[in-house]
This record gives sequence, C-alpha cells and structure tokens, in this order.
Amino acid sequence: MKTTISEVSKYAGQEVTIGAWLSNKRSSGKIAFLQLRDGTGFMQGVIVKAELGEEKFQEAKALTQETSLYVTGTIVEDTRSSFGYEMQVKDFEIIHEAVDYPITPKEHGTEFLMDHRHLWLRSRKQHAVMKVRNEIIRATYEFFNDNGYTKIDPPILTGASAEGTTELFHTKYFDEDAFLSQSGQLYMEAAAMAFGKVFSFGPTFRAEKSKTRRHLIEFWMIEPEMAFMDHEDSLQVQEQYVSHIVESVLENCKLDLEALGRDTTALEKIKAPFPRISYDKAIDLLKEKGFNDIEWGEDFGAPHETAIAESFDKPVFITNYPAEIKAFYMKPDPDRPEVVLCADLIAPEGYGEIIGGSQRIDDLALMKQRYDEHELSGDAYQWYLQLREYGSVPHSGFGLGLERTVAWLSGVEHVRETIPFPRLLNRLYP
Repeated sequence: MKTTISEVSKYAGQEVTIGAWLSNKRSSGKIAFLQLRDGTGFMQGVIVKAELGEEKFQEAKALTQETSLYVTGTIVEDTRSSFGYEMQVKDFEIIHEAVDYPITPKEHGTEFLMDHRHLWLRSRKQHAVMKVRNEIIRATYEFFNDNGYTKIDPPILTGASAEGTTELFHTKYFDEDAFLSQSGQLYMEAAAMAFGKVFSFGPTFRAEKSKTRRHLIEFWMIEPEMAFMDHEDSLQVQEQYVSHIVESVLENCKLDLEALGRDTTALEKIKAPFPRISYDKAIDLLKEKGFNDIEWGEDFGAPHETAIAESFDKPVFITNYPAEIKAFYMKPDPDRPEVVLCADLIAPEGYGEIIGGSQRIDDLALMKQRYDEHELSGDAYQWYLQLREYGSVPHSGFGLGLERTVAWLSGVEHVRETIPFPRLLNRLYP
C-alpha cells in the first residue's frame, strides 16, 4: 500500500510504502533513525539491525541528506513525538543518492540561504511557513465563498497607477506604455458593480526601493470589494475575516506552529471585534510614548505602528486618516471632510499594517474634483469615472497583504521567508 506521511494515521499497524527524502539521520548502536519528509509532512523511520541485516543496516547508516527513497514498513503509534506516529522500517530502496547537499544541519548566513532558496524550502521551518501560508489562502477562499463573494481576477498589466504613485514597473505594451499592477482595487470596484460582493487574490508589484523586513517588490494581495456597504460594514467584514484565518491556522497548522516555535497564546486572543483608535487619538498616544516629532497630517512609519499596537492585545484599526495622505478615491467623512472614511489594521507584536481599506467616493462630481486635484489622466481613468455615472452606490473595500499576515501568524521576522521565491531590491534569483 503506497501512501503519504500525512495519511499514515489511517494505517496504524499496517505495512505501507512511502516515497520520501532523507532530511537527517542518526544511529545508536544497532538502531538507526531516519528523519523522512515527503512534502506532506515529516516522520521518523526506525531501522533495527537485527531485522534488516548487516548489509542493509550499513547501507542505511551511509545514506546522505536529501537522498530520495522508497521506504516500506509498519506504521506504529509514537506518543513521544508531536506527530504521533513512526515507521518501523522493513526495507528501503534508493531512488537517487544526493551528494554534498549544500544546506547542512548547521547555521548558514541569510544570503547563502537566499541564494539556495530552491533548496531551503525543503527545511522543516520553511516548510512550516509555507503550510501556514497555504492555510491562510485556503481559509480565505472558504470565508469569501461561504459569505457570497465572487472571485474576480483583475489584470496584472495596466495602463495607469491605481493610487497615483510613481513607484511602478514600466514596460512597453506593443506601442503603448504599460505598468505591472500595484493593486487590483479599481477593477474590483467595477466588478462589485456587476456582482455585488467580489474578491481577488493575485500578485502585485511595487517599485519601492525599500529594504525593511516588511517589504517585498512582488507580493500577493487579497482584495474584497463590496457594493451597498459603508465603512462600518467593511470594518466588520475585515475583523470577521481575520478572525477566521487565525482560527483556521490555529486549528489546522498545530504541528507547523510548533516547528516554528510560535507562541500561540497571543494568537488565541484574536477574535472579533477588534479595538479602534482614530488617527487623532493615535497622534496623542504616540506623543505620550515619546514620539514628540510626529505632527498631525504625517503618515505613520513602522516604529509608530509598533508603538500603537503595543497598547492592544489584538489587531487595532487606526481610522480616519487625513485626506492629504491617502488615495484619491477615499470618501471624505461627511462631518469632517479633512479626514477620510478609512482604516489601517495594525497587527500585534510589531508586524505592522496588514490591511488597508476605505469607503470609496461614489459621487461623480467629487470624483471629478479629485481627478483634477491629483492630475489624473482622463483617458486612462475614464472607465473608472463611469462607475459613478451609471448607477453609483455606496461601496467599500480593503486589501490584505498575504506575506505580512503569514509573517505575523507564523512568527517569522522577515517577509522574505513568507513567499516561496522572494523578489527583493537586490534579488531576482533564484
């Protein structure tokens, strides 16, 4: 019976065959312990010399790291391991012997590991981070599908910036200028006018020359957009969605979080509703914490976000930022037009902003005024303007950065470990 490590609990007491790689091994006298991985999980295989014979036992002791094998044996319960099972090996067959595998079980520098990212992904911790990422993606589809959203895919090549920024990757689109998308949001607004509630999940690009632990050049965004929903409705969706993915990761990634050494007590507190603090109150809080140089009208950086988050044990919404520092499409507060109906969701433990969202301007005259103020091209944005011309409705949306969320839930320091093959300021390889 051929199976996988993730399925061995179904075969306790039975003999099975697993295709696997040897991640590590040790021997003690007449017993050898093989640490096996097959992509679905990690498990120990135990080889007893008396059962396999001298020749096979010596062959096992000589196995090299990352050699691929077919391993056959009986699955037994193992209460000493968190996985709960091991294999009593009866036989093994070498598929391909790996020689001089470069990432040995010792400390390696970051640049070395990044140069060998294609191999580093095989390690237990990197595997665990990717499993957390996968669970967030699975739970995302579950949440939005269960709540009546339609998945829509916005284009990656666009004719203009979504937010009026110059930090875009330029390319030629035959005889026209084109850019790699920095957000699918404008297109998702169009989709919301057709389908009501929509979400996208795809890559976005920022030509920002940043080297911080929170920035990537290429990253993935989940961007829901919702017709007939105001800012308050959107905030409730955001906190319900984040609560759902945290709960799913805690439930389905126990072994992965354990492998990462993640303290889950902080994550177990993450349940809606989340606290809220206005931009005004955030400025006051920062001054109380010693940030005396921050003034009203300035955007927050990583140290500011971390200081604000330290006052809460859940993610915190910072609401109603000044209009001058936010995107042209955000709806002004009717009672205070110098601020907009928006919020950034700041994760605990210093992981910074994971969501940015707002209610969008739905008034045609005001949007035309914004076009003029931001010097937006009427040709490039004419289609977006027409969304306010033909059946405009109140609508809101937000974007969640996948890699920052993975970093937060898995507890890793840098977002470069939260995407399979990171694109950084000075890294396009592998």
